[in-house]
Amino acid sequence: MKFDSRKSFLPLIFNDDFFTNFFEGSGLPAANVVENKDEFRVELSVPGFNKDDFNVEVEKNVLIISAKQENKQEEKDKEEKLIRQEFRSSSFSRSFVLPENVDMEQISAQYKDGVLKLSIPKLNKTPEDKIKRIEIE
Repeated sequence: MKFDSRKSFLPLIFNDDFFTNFFEGSGLPAANVVENKDEFRVELSVPGFNKDDFNVEVEKNVLIISAKQENKQEEKDKEEKLIRQEFRSSSFSRSFVLPENVDMEQISAQYKDGVLKLSIPKLNKTPEDKIKRIEIE
């Protein structure tokens, strides 16, 4: 594409195809986070995985959701010589900082129809204010 100085260069910079391809390459699944009075819900769109591909952990108030999947496909001829072998690997990791008012022992997860859903219940008590005023001497 030839640049014409009489025209604006903004379409060259803000090309929709560039930004679409750039963000699609990130490999992170889309996520919804919803809060109601009783819980937080996290939903990730991750079609093509099996429930055993996922790892969900909480470490120091950080919810870490990751998955790894490896597929191997082989084609052999009649004499069992390898003709073609293809590997496909998919993985991702997403982290969410949890507020202090969640019950980490009661977090549950379900994978169905390509959507991983996590239910993160809130504690019945509200966290104490952690504001400490420091007097200046």
